[in-house]
Amino acid sequence: MEKWCNKWRIKANESKSVHVTFTLRRETCPTVYLNAQPIPKAEDAKYLGMHLDRRLTWRKHIWTKRKQLDCRLRSMDWLIGRRSQLSAECKILVYKAIIKPIWTYGIQLWGTACKSNIAILERFQTKTLRRILGIPWHIANNLMYMDLKIPTVAEEIKKASLTYQSRLFHHPNELASALLTDNAPKFTRLKKKNILELKL
Repeated sequence: MEKWCNKWRIKANESKSVHVTFTLRRETCPTVYLNAQPIPKAEDAKYLGMHLDRRLTWRKHIWTKRKQLDCRLRSMDWLIGRRSQLSAECKILVYKAIIKPIWTYGIQLWGTACKSNIAILERFQTKTLRRILGIPWHIANNLMYMDLKIPTVAEEIKKASLTYQSRLFHHPNELASALLTDNAPKFTRLKKKNILELKL
């Protein structure tokens, strides 16, 4: 990595880089050095807006998005809150255009999280739709989603996964299309024997 950075005249900041060992074990990899400087170890790393935790559970990423959604929803209460005079159709449009993209970002990756972590966002969407539209609590969630024609978080994950697979299948790069073969490595879950290092 040092040779590559020197070749392309790229200066890497060692103090802003982190070393994360992705594994289910308690042990960590030895200290990694870059330009003779030790890279600090961390339990998680943020890369392109995605929080990658040590065990790849995506729990920190989902909770971070959950807090971000709460802040955005509070700031827009005057527009889509209960006291707003905006029509239901416009409220749904605002939700889809401003709030929904916050949690759908990177859904192809964090969509592999366990059901309990995905349920965090599922509950947020359900409560938000009931709150902004004034839907009574005695109406079942499945009926509400069916009437509003809004997919659940689980349905969004399935849709994004199928779309991503279709893009890989028709991708001109042979290495990308080969990811769909049976011989391609699977990284959806960590195995105790596999240790992957991320150096940023």
